[in-house]
Formats: sequence, C-alpha cells, structure tokens
Amino acid sequence: MSKAQNNQLHLNLPILRSAKLLKFCYIITAFVCVACGENSSNRNNTETQATTEKVDSDTTETSAKTILCFGDSITAGYGLDDTEDAFPGVLQRKIDSLDLNYTVVNSGLSGETTAGGKGRIDWILNQEINIFILELGANDGLRGVPLSETRANLQAIIDTVRSKMPETTIILAGMELPPNMGEDYTSEFREIFADLAQKNNLEFIPFILKDVGGIKELNQNDGIHPTVEGHKILAHTVWEVLEPLLKSEIK
Repeated sequence: MSKAQNNQLHLNLPILRSAKLLKFCYIITAFVCVACGENSSNRNNTETQATTEKVDSDTTETSAKTILCFGDSITAGYGLDDTEDAFPGVLQRKIDSLDLNYTVVNSGLSGETTAGGKGRIDWILNQEINIFILELGANDGLRGVPLSETRANLQAIIDTVRSKMPETTIILAGMELPPNMGEDYTSEFREIFADLAQKNNLEFIPFILKDVGGIKELNQNDGIHPTVEGHKILAHTVWEVLEPLLKSEIK
C-alpha cells in the first residue's frame, strides 16, 4: 500500500467510525421507539382490561336485587357503636355468606312515626326494590297516637308500594307495646299489624322483638333499643320469614 493510500485510509477512519456510530444510534433509537410502542400498547391493553373489568363489576353490582328495610330506630340501629350491627347489617352478612345477589338497604330513621314514613315513602321508591320490610308503628304507640291514624298511615304506605312497584314483596313487621299503655290500647295496637297483613296478603312477622323485648340483657339502658346481641336475634326472627322468599336462590 502506498503512503498516499495509507494516509487516505487514516483520513477515512473517523468517517467510517461516525457512520457506524450513526447507524448504531439509529438502531438504538428504533429499538427504543419499538419498546416504547410496546409499553404504550401494553399500558393501553392493561387500561382497557381494567376499564372492562370495572364495567363488568359495576354491572354485577347494579344487577343485585334490593331488600329495603323501612323503619324507625329499631331498624336504624339506634345506640349501637356501629350501625352495621343493626339487624339489616346482620341480614346482609347472612346473605353474603350464602353467596346471594342481594343488597340490604337500611332505611331506618330514629324517631320515625307512621306519618313520617308516609311522608317519605315516595322518595324511597325512586330505587328498584324487590323486597320491602315495613317496620313502623312503635313510636306512634309510645306517643299515644290515635290507632285509627296509625292504621291508615300504614295502609297508605302499603298502597303506595303496591301502586308504584306491584311486583315488590312486602313484609310487615308487627310490634307490641308495654302494658303501661293500657290493656285496650295495647291489644288493639297489636291487632293492627295482623289485620293489615291479612287484608293485604302480606308476609308477616308477628312481633319483630320476639325473644328480645323486655329482656334486660338484650336491651340498652333505655330498655327499648336492642344491643348487638339483641339485633342478632332480631335478624334471626326476620330471616325466618325472609328465607323462604329467597329459598329458590339459596345454593
């Protein structure tokens, strides 16, 4: 090789190295672009999958049937540290343990009377309800409300549910009063619930506080509102009537 050729080769080496380096950079750039594209694609796929799963989950949740407990402080769980310990919450845990697709809604309001329930029933019926548990009347009795008024209000609530949701099953929870209200009043008060259940062909719980009312250790200091243990017994009493309605779905 001549000296001139050798000098020319040395002059071309930087050019060759630059060309190789440039080619290498192109390769790296292309690789990074592909990798980013793959990551973006994977991320999009992951996001799409997550969105789909959320939609499926939301669809499953919204397809759950509803059991609505419409009542007073007994339903609301007055005095409990956690209202989930009230009988509607106990029912929900029982239903979940059986893998049933039902949501129990606690629509109890402390101090509620039948007149108050009649006033808010239209708003409550803005949601789809499959089973409606009606637990009202105790506050009427304790306040000495005329029994004819209590009866008329309960009937109005039943009529409203039947009118707006004819397929909804209604369970009427009966109540009893302490004897100091007078024998005639307490006796007629008790009969209101049995009469309405028979007249309207309703599912019926004769006395929701069965095995709880009047038992000191199962009630709070006021002697009226059940303790956590008391609510477990209430839930069992309600379940005796509710279970046959769900029997076809129990595995």
